[in-house]
Amino acid sequence: METLIMVGQLLLGLSILVGLHELGHLLTAKMFGMRVEKFSIGFPPKIAGFQWGETEYSIGAIPLGGFVKISGMVDESVDTEQLAGPPQPWEFRSKPAWQRLIVMLGGIIVNVVTGILIFWALVYSNGETYYSSEQVKENGIVAYEYGESIGLKTGDKILDINGEPYTSISELTSGSALLSENGFYTVDRNGEILKIEIPRGFINTFNSEEAFTKFVGIRLPFEVGGVDPGSAAEAAGLRTGDKILAMNGQEIQYFDQLHASLQETANQSAEVVRQSGATIDTLTIAVNDEARMGFVASILTQPVKRNYGVGEALVKGTSRAFGVVIVNARALGKMFTGEVSAKNVSGPIGMAKIYGASWDWGKFWGITGMISMILAFMNLLPIPALDGGHVMFLLYEMVSGRTPSDGFLENAQKVGMVILLALMVFAIGNDILKLFN
Repeated sequence: METLIMVGQLLLGLSILVGLHELGHLLTAKMFGMRVEKFSIGFPPKIAGFQWGETEYSIGAIPLGGFVKISGMVDESVDTEQLAGPPQPWEFRSKPAWQRLIVMLGGIIVNVVTGILIFWALVYSNGETYYSSEQVKENGIVAYEYGESIGLKTGDKILDINGEPYTSISELTSGSALLSENGFYTVDRNGEILKIEIPRGFINTFNSEEAFTKFVGIRLPFEVGGVDPGSAAEAAGLRTGDKILAMNGQEIQYFDQLHASLQETANQSAEVVRQSGATIDTLTIAVNDEARMGFVASILTQPVKRNYGVGEALVKGTSRAFGVVIVNARALGKMFTGEVSAKNVSGPIGMAKIYGASWDWGKFWGITGMISMILAFMNLLPIPALDGGHVMFLLYEMVSGRTPSDGFLENAQKVGMVILLALMVFAIGNDILKLFN
């Protein structure tokens, strides 16, 4: 069932985005009087379809893309028979270069607009919930495996990223932080100001959603939120609202300290210094083999909740949308230098895992908005067979005044298709290898 949910979300997300992308091409082509022969979500073989006017609308069996076939255009089908005759008024090749450029940018523009609208709606409806930099500076961090590996320690207070202020703890692992040149965190460690460098290629560590939980978290003060009836904690006299000050001689102020002390005391009795109102005393409480005493901790530091108006949400949503593009562009550049591993490239299996095994509409739309912006960016790359390849040739035509020959465009499409197929095989291979790692 979990696999079906992941696949279902991926197919729905891709179908929406591919459909809208191809609709952008279709609408702009028809706007300039071009004949659109086919509109397909998914690649052949065709599962179902219908004819409406001059255009056949269909769904293909391979749900990893789609296409629009415009008369008189050398596209991924490499069907050049129709180019043998003279240009017709309704054909792509007979239109001015600026119109053909708009048609080729139509899908990319729609994906960008879609991404912005999704992020806008999410920010407006959900706002933001996060632990703020002020809370991090007040309480400090818990350094987990990956945090400790670069020199961070539990209790550190992170003051800034690359000398710049930050808003929320999530920014510590943002792409802009991890991809920065000579990046660093400024840390207050017991009054001493230190610079903790972000190692080159450290972003490769975060190759799964679980990896982010192994970096850092915020330290959380707590009190006893409830005591289980019949438990060792109740028998010893622990009460709701009590504060635990120490355990076995070690100071306890934060939940991570409590958790560590309980792990060390499993199957033993602990000497607990507690504060109940104005009274401070010591209790002896048995800890079971699951490292529990029988009470629930109530966290005292709550995340910040911020809501946005329509205008603020539009600005914030647009910033998030283009932030996705900027991070991916920087990551692609660093991939060529070897700083970012090509193993981070994911195919359909990796994308399905990002959606997750539970259906959460908020998460679904957030990921779909992110993928929409990535699709826009990837399609703009100057690779033949992608929209960016057509844009590149059209810009050359507009600047030089010379139109590339049909033969050249046909061969360029073939080369582009080989490149895209190789990239797809590589991405799927990465997905398969990750399944066994």
